[in-house]
Amino acid sequence: MTRFDPQLTILKPKTDAPCSVALFLSSVKAGFPSPADDYMEQKLDLNEHLIQHPAATFFVRVNGESMKGADIHQGDILVVDRSLEATNGRIVIAVINGEFTVKRLRIENGSIQLEAEHPGYPPIRIQSGWDFQVWGIVTYIIHQAV
Repeated sequence: MTRFDPQLTILKPKTDAPCSVALFLSSVKAGFPSPADDYMEQKLDLNEHLIQHPAATFFVRVNGESMKGADIHQGDILVVDRSLEATNGRIVIAVINGEFTVKRLRIENGSIQLEAEHPGYPPIRIQSGWDFQVWGIVTYIIHQAV
C-alpha cells in the first residue's frame, strides 16, 4: 500500500495589507560583524517577495516527514502557487484520489511519478484510472531555524 502524507492544512495568505518587517540596509556577513552596519533604513513587505500571484497563492502547513531530504519538515509552511506550470523536478502539492500530498514530480517517457525525499517512503507511480492532479507548485519553504 502506498503511504501518503496525512492531510495538509491549506490557508489563503492575507494580501490586502502589507506584511512589513524592518530591513537592514546592509547584508549579514558570515565573518566578523561591523558595528557601523547596525541600523535599519526601510521596510520589507514579505508579500512582495514571497507571493508572485496573490489570487493563486496559498500557504500549506506540512504534516509528515516524507520530504525531509528536501529540507521540508513537520510544521513547515509552504508557499504554493497554483498558477505555475508543473514541470519535471518541481516540488508539488498533488491530489491523489482525494488525498493531498507534497512530493517531487518526475515526468519521464509519458509516465508520472511522485517521489518522496525520505528513504521510508517509496515513489508513487500514477496509475491510469486514478483521480490525480497537481494542485500547485511549492515556491518557498518557511521553517524555524534550529
